[in-house]
Amino acid sequence: QVQLVESGGGLVQAGGSLRLSCAASGRTFSSYAMGWFRQAPGKEREFVAAISWSGSMTYYIDSVKGRFIISRDNAKNTVYLQMNSLKPEDTGVYYCAVDSKRSYVRGPIAGDYWGQGTQVTVSS
Repeated sequence: QVQLVESGGGLVQAGGSLRLSCAASGRTFSSYAMGWFRQAPGKEREFVAAISWSGSMTYYIDSVKGRFIISRDNAKNTVYLQMNSLKPEDTGVYYCAVDSKRSYVRGPIAGDYWGQGTQVTVSS
């Protein structure tokens, strides 16, 4: 009943941009916070950014603040991650997630539902 589908990953040169999309289907999650995590080879999965479904509140880790922008399109039940000025350190599998216990965002969220991930590779 719950599906999250990420898209938009790929190979990009350092300094370039990518826009990731996370589309919710089967059920809408308009009341819940959503966000993005990433996992690089040999590292633990880390939180990256989160947004209240209304879009009024966002939160980012320091390493991406000012470069990444999380946004939403309520009519499409879709969350985006605009990634600018990409660095090789941003390389990893990016996962979309829903936090079913939160509506608002003042810090990192916890993932209750996950997509399968999309690979982002930034070359130097």
